[in-house]
Amino acid sequence: MLIKVQQNWTGISLESLFRERWKAPKKLVHEWRMNKEVKLNGHAAPWSTSLQQGDLLSIPLMDMADDEAVQATNLEIPILYEDEWLLVANKPAGIDTHPSQPGDRRSLLNGVAYHLQQTGQTCMIKHIHRLDQDTTGAVLFAKNRLIGSILDRMLEERAIKRTYLALVEGSLHKKQGDINAKIGRDRHHATRRRVSPTGQAAITHYRLLHHDPNRNLSLVSCTLETGRTHQIRVHFSHLNHPLAGDTLYGGKKIFPRQALHARKIEFTHPILEEKMVITAPFLDKPEIFDERL
Repeated sequence: MLIKVQQNWTGISLESLFRERWKAPKKLVHEWRMNKEVKLNGHAAPWSTSLQQGDLLSIPLMDMADDEAVQATNLEIPILYEDEWLLVANKPAGIDTHPSQPGDRRSLLNGVAYHLQQTGQTCMIKHIHRLDQDTTGAVLFAKNRLIGSILDRMLEERAIKRTYLALVEGSLHKKQGDINAKIGRDRHHATRRRVSPTGQAAITHYRLLHHDPNRNLSLVSCTLETGRTHQIRVHFSHLNHPLAGDTLYGGKKIFPRQALHARKIEFTHPILEEKMVITAPFLDKPEIFDERL
């Protein structure tokens, strides 16, 4: 894969680009370095070489798809953004982010694999985060090992911001707030989580957008400092404002699923160094959220 050296990289060494700017996996960098697979302007260059804007950097990113691991299935998954490095898909309700058991071919990962197959791409595909089965919205995928490791680190360092929309029952007392409550497993239920003093740290920031007095529902925008399983669902249930439709956590069956949508994802592209803001349209029919939001 050819990469044009960005202006911001001018003057730094080839080694600094990989080890300091990208913080690429040491094992991967060592493999490329020993095999002299990284080339600058078509030639193997010393790793101390300073980069200049417009230089062409060649990286051996031929991470092939594993056909046995991810079977391609036509699920008509909307692709919100795509380039040679990564893509963002809009996950519908009713499917897992990745296969939950051997032979499962109806996950988001299978649907994205089909998209790659139909567009003649033979790269690997890896989800960077996940959504619950009945949560909709934006999910970020990497197309090779290098970008996968960089995005994993960015997620860990909270450099990838995800904004969710949720409809919760009742009227919230505060227009905005933070829910700081540890989350652990519910020993009485295999899949449910609960607020627990012995659980993992979990912080949800929320902002009230609108209250519908006719249905007694509140639309809230949420961002997370942590990514615990069912975090938004557990936290609002803990406040006695469960998500509409979320029967697992005490919500009324107003909708066929919990009213939760990963509306927006924001990050700086690791290679292009551009600010990415990707918004996921609502997918429900009949609609749960209003597209005018």
